[in-house]
Amino acid sequence: MPIIGKLLKKTTEFSARRNALKGLDFKDQIKVLSKILKFAQETKFGYHYDFQSILDSENIVEEFQRTIPIRDYDQFYQTWLHRCLDEEEDVIWPGKIKYFALSSGTTGSPSKRIPVTKQMIRSFQRNTIKQFTATADLNLSDGFYQKSFLAVGGSSKPEKKGKHFEGDLSGILKKHTSVVLLPLTKPDAETAAIKDWNKKMDRMVEKAPEWDISTIAGIPSWCIMLMERIIERYQVESIHDIWPNLELYLSGGVYMEPYLKRFEKVCGKKVHILNTYLASEGYFAYQKRAESNGMQLLLKSGIFFEFVPFNRDNFDEYGNLKPEAKALSVDEVTTKEDYALVISTNAGLWRYLVGDLVQFVDLERREIRISGRIKQYLSLVGEHLSLDNINMAIMKAGEKLNVAIPEFCLYANTEEQRHYWCFGTDKSMDNELVMKTVDALLCELNDDYASVRKYDTLKTPASYQTDVTNFYQFMEEKGKLGSQNKFPRVMNEHQSQEWRLFLGI
Repeated sequence: MPIIGKLLKKTTEFSARRNALKGLDFKDQIKVLSKILKFAQETKFGYHYDFQSILDSENIVEEFQRTIPIRDYDQFYQTWLHRCLDEEEDVIWPGKIKYFALSSGTTGSPSKRIPVTKQMIRSFQRNTIKQFTATADLNLSDGFYQKSFLAVGGSSKPEKKGKHFEGDLSGILKKHTSVVLLPLTKPDAETAAIKDWNKKMDRMVEKAPEWDISTIAGIPSWCIMLMERIIERYQVESIHDIWPNLELYLSGGVYMEPYLKRFEKVCGKKVHILNTYLASEGYFAYQKRAESNGMQLLLKSGIFFEFVPFNRDNFDEYGNLKPEAKALSVDEVTTKEDYALVISTNAGLWRYLVGDLVQFVDLERREIRISGRIKQYLSLVGEHLSLDNINMAIMKAGEKLNVAIPEFCLYANTEEQRHYWCFGTDKSMDNELVMKTVDALLCELNDDYASVRKYDTLKTPASYQTDVTNFYQFMEEKGKLGSQNKFPRVMNEHQSQEWRLFLGI
């Protein structure tokens, strides 16, 4: 085994043993908060909110929450972040921020510019290596660690804007990849720098037989599409005919279950799937135990986490945070409740509302799962339909009817008081039966939905079917093809109008 592979394997085994002995104490979070407050106390944000007084208080968490308001991206940009983009120094983090990640966003939404600092980059690097500790229990082959890691991401060539750089986070991180690990990472620099997604895919397909891949990471839709193209190009039965040593897939960003049938179809043998939770704003969690789908929060990695219960006390019917909303720390949460994630980071985001909803599945282990998005939520007549309900109904309907629905979306029609669903498949199916099944499953999953359907307050949902490729073509038309971009499962009025116009309906 090459020296790099041996080193990575030994590091993984050692870290797995060491981390198994460590707890996940809330004191770790207090230390993180104290550290980032101290580091940023002489910034303009730090002076404005008197970080020194927060640090001197008897209860640093309570004082922090009392002093600083929770803000979403638009609010944070308008009040503070725009000054960083104007090259101002010491605004939210010491010095000038050199890199800004263009967030993935969903189709039809403008990209956000998220600050990336050297401290944040180091956290990503450490956590990426730590994540491999989870592979120690997977019984991977001896040669796993000497094979290559393929990241299906954005362009690795951030563009210079004034005195700072903007680009996909994957590109910024690629630029800072350790020289030691470079030989094991794919694609190569030339391929990674290609901005046109289709051209990049074509290049990766062309290069595929030259690579010996053991691990692939990225959004499921794009990773599976790449493997499907490789299989088609070389007329083979499965991806293992090209990459016989592929043993691990690191999935992130979206609910994996709708893609499982397609994923299994392209594989010739078992591939372990581990979930990750990383975003342009930070590396939040990863799956440490193969027997659990929960992802363990990274409580010691430069991010202080807070959780706002996603209920009527804290959010209005449009998913907007109410001024009186209260956030909880990681030692105050319970299981089986949706929480809006709030973060304060070593990149200068302070009490920043990410937009994701999470649920805790194991309190002792601090394990979570992504349950939805604040804005991807429907409550036309009080049905309070979450993305988690929607994903679960689609998954169960697919299992019950033995059909694959890898892409789908829905939106509300206010005049008709009904939901409209669009199912994306690569073959015809009984659309009416699928819709009837999904509707029934939602009634089982959500009491509010069942009530408004029972009394016909919410009319019978309507549906139509389109080829799955239309979802990707629509994203391409909107300049959102590839990388970390995601199709919106729940569309707002503007998005649904554009979608119907695109389909010509």
